[in-house]
Amino acid sequence: MLVIQRGPGSMLPGYWSAPSGRIEPGESQPQAVVREMREELGIVVRPLAKVWECLTDDGGYRLHWWTVAEDGDLLTPAPDEVAGTRWVDSQGFLALAPTFAGDRTFFREIWPRLA
Repeated sequence: MLVIQRGPGSMLPGYWSAPSGRIEPGESQPQAVVREMREELGIVVRPLAKVWECLTDDGGYRLHWWTVAEDGDLLTPAPDEVAGTRWVDSQGFLALAPTFAGDRTFFREIWPRLA
């Protein structure tokens, strides 16, 4: 799975997480997935399936986790939003720090069942 290290213009910069973002008014979850991946990483994706949801660590937002198919374009991360990228398996993500508790739960419990 592709994960990002949040850039200096993001909330909680330096944290490793799955790419994420907010749903804009009038936008569906799949539309938000496509837009956020294009804005953050410069790639075109096709949403496949919603696989999980959880609250953020502070309980302020509900996160909707989706799998996607990507078109093979080179990653061109937006430097203000993304400080780094890595392809990881579950153990690779769990070795990163800092990370969010909900993300750790996903990689420990959900991702192994999907992969």
